[in-house]
Amino acid sequence: MRTLPGRINNSLFFRLFLIFSVTVLVFFLIITLSIRQIDENWRSERLNPLPDFYLDNITLIVDNIGVPPDLQRASQLAQELSLTIIIRSPHINWQSDDQSDLDVDSAVFVRTLSREAQVMVSGNEEVIRVARGAYEYFLNRRVPTLSDYDYIVVYIGLALAALALLLNYLLVHRLLVEPVRKLREGAERICEGDLSYRVKTRRTDELGELTQSVNHMADSLQQMLEAKRQLLLAISHELRTPITRAKLQLEFMDDDAVREALADDINEIDLLISDLIEAERLSNQHQALLAEPVDFADYIGLVLEPYFQNYAPGVDYLRPEEDVCVNVDKLRTRLLLTNIVNNAIRHGRDNPITVRVAFTDTEVSLEVEDQGEGIAAEHMEHLSEPFYRPDSARQRNTGGFGLGLYLCRLIAQAHGGRLEISSELGVGTRVKIHLPRDTEHEPVG
Repeated sequence: MRTLPGRINNSLFFRLFLIFSVTVLVFFLIITLSIRQIDENWRSERLNPLPDFYLDNITLIVDNIGVPPDLQRASQLAQELSLTIIIRSPHINWQSDDQSDLDVDSAVFVRTLSREAQVMVSGNEEVIRVARGAYEYFLNRRVPTLSDYDYIVVYIGLALAALALLLNYLLVHRLLVEPVRKLREGAERICEGDLSYRVKTRRTDELGELTQSVNHMADSLQQMLEAKRQLLLAISHELRTPITRAKLQLEFMDDDAVREALADDINEIDLLISDLIEAERLSNQHQALLAEPVDFADYIGLVLEPYFQNYAPGVDYLRPEEDVCVNVDKLRTRLLLTNIVNNAIRHGRDNPITVRVAFTDTEVSLEVEDQGEGIAAEHMEHLSEPFYRPDSARQRNTGGFGLGLYLCRLIAQAHGGRLEISSELGVGTRVKIHLPRDTEHEPVG
């Protein structure tokens, strides 16, 4: 399972999502901090000192409030003049602005305005104190802070900005990420051999042109491979006639040694042509099987019967007691098994060979294991490729033409199965075929 950093590194979608998410969070953080800083600046810088208007008219303001104070009138004046008014007496502790945190008890005397009025400082704010009878009046300009409504407006704006960013992201995803994903899927399908697949698009921009180029590449590959196939089949069929004539001519040769050597060479060429034709018939574009119900374990035993007698080290056949009927192409299954067993004999260093058949609820497995020289790790992924042989010298006595395992892979895939190869140098090689139990196949047409 991929880790989150791995998913982000390998996915354009995750990277775009991460970029937009971080952008939204940073956007919110910057705006929030800016609003708070503005609010603090209003409090710390723009409240001092008190304007001369308040200093010159403080007596009139207190006269309007009256003694004893008219709290309703005081509240009205505080609203009209943007003041915070605090009234203290043994019986009254009233404040016009509930949100104000002005601490008049800790206010420090600064200067005298008149016989009853003084200028004091509380924190970084100037406060006017007026004493009349048993009442103390404290007046301070109201802090011009942002209201709840202001915050709501700001956050609605932020939400709209975030929505705009989200729409921007969805647009980028539609214009860029989705077409790239379709191109990747198309390239994978083509790489797997489905050359008939085409990436659908109605776009006319750069990505549309890239899609058309990929489709054009698939067209060219399909045409080239089909031309190669037709040429290979034509040449193979044409070679059959001179080979047949050469076999007839061999019958009239007097030198038995020369005749036998030439016969072996001609038979090898004939076998190569047969394998080439069979490989083309079983390619991804031309799968065709003569499938019929077969008691699988019994049939494998019949195919192995000649090897029990002719291979001196012996063939150990392990099979379940209860057989299973499977739809397979008998001739191609025989070809598959004989190719694998012949490879095991050729490279088994005269050691016994083990053949196993096993059944599960969904598949049949056929395994051939030798105790030969094994295969180096660097060759493993290429073993089932056509004409590939680990022996770079390609000597005939060390192997065939490199088509055997390629044919086995094609036969397994034509049945809807797969071929697996594992090997260890000096220990041996194991080839395992997995076939589905309930797959139906079309007859050869």
